Amino acid sequence: MFIAAAAMVATASAEPRTVITASKAQDNIYVGVNAGALTTVKGDYAFKQFLPEFGIRVGKNFTTVLGVAVEGNAVFNTFGKEGLRDMSKTIVQSVNVYGLATANLSNLFAGYNGQPRAFEVIAVGGFGYGWGFRVNDAAPKNTSYYLTKVGVDFAYNFGSDKQWQVYVEPTMNWALGNTGKADFLQYNINNSLIGLKAGVNYKFKTSNGTHNFAKEQLRDQSEIDALNAKINAARAEADAAKASAAAKDAQIAQLKKALADCEAKPAVVKKETKTEAYMPPVVFQVGKSVIDKNQQQTVDLIAKYMKKNKNAKLEISGYASPEGDAAKNQALSEARANAVKTMLVNKYKIAADRITTVGKGVMTGEGSDDIEAEFKRIALFKDLSK
Repeated sequence: MFIAAAAMVATASAEPRTVITASKAQDNIYVGVNAGALTTVKGDYAFKQFLPEFGIRVGKNFTTVLGVAVEGNAVFNTFGKEGLRDMSKTIVQSVNVYGLATANLSNLFAGYNGQPRAFEVIAVGGFGYGWGFRVNDAAPKNTSYYLTKVGVDFAYNFGSDKQWQVYVEPTMNWALGNTGKADFLQYNINNSLIGLKAGVNYKFKTSNGTHNFAKEQLRDQSEIDALNAKINAARAEADAAKASAAAKDAQIAQLKKALADCEAKPAVVKKETKTEAYMPPVVFQVGKSVIDKNQQQTVDLIAKYMKKNKNAKLEISGYASPEGDAAKNQALSEARANAVKTMLVNKYKIAADRITTVGKGVMTGEGSDDIEAEFKRIALFKDLSK
């Protein structure tokens, strides 16, 4: 009881050395078996005859220091006709059940660094209840009594995650007296036994992915500041992308309105008179001749115009921005014009002989001032209908 109380007081100072991840109710449970022997402390047969003892222990650790366990033991008679054998006339002399408290003294005094040590010292103590069978001829009835014991486990942890534990446990045991008597709580040396047992425990896997308490992965302020900076940068990038998308949506809406206004006007065809009608531009990424998805709506508008005006013939002019080699810009402008023609022919089934392409190289002012200023990577159209 003193060790348990000391452990509770010291836990506050021992645990903060390492922050442990939160545990669930089913975490840090273990089960094990043990075997050993008991002998009386006083009497003619003290340290001469031994009673074999076998047990099962199930426990749970609430913190890296404190835990509880339930243990059931069967105590067997020794062979022979004298000594401790006379205490009972059955093979199993008694069955005992203990409720135990455990205190990991290694973690209590040295702290816990995220994984159990190879060697640990664990204090064990608690109370129990026992049943004795046919004590002797003078008192042939079975009897029951209260028990208490204290001990120390000298434990060794092993396994890939230290999930196994073997231990040697010396104990001091007292039979406090028969149940139902007023003076049953008597720590009498004549009713005491000393024992030594060895056992093995298996610790089940916990919610943190290990078989033991795990260390919380804390971050210092510099790491937190760096992560916040990355988050803010990502937000700024997302806002910029939204603004760019909004601008493109506005451009598309403007082009749709312009096309609708164009389609609303009656078509005037004059024989032997060449007319030119400029169409909305298709904008390409720098150095590219692939039509982006957000530019395909413009091609769709041109295709509708061509289908509505069956006699219309289209000239597609490709342009490139002035940066870079002139020959490469010329080839790029031709590729952009041909890319638009290919889409009109393949996707919209516009007759190829109604479309003419020309690469203009670098834009030199053809078209409105706004187009020249705003779109330096474009393909322009004009209707060559007569």
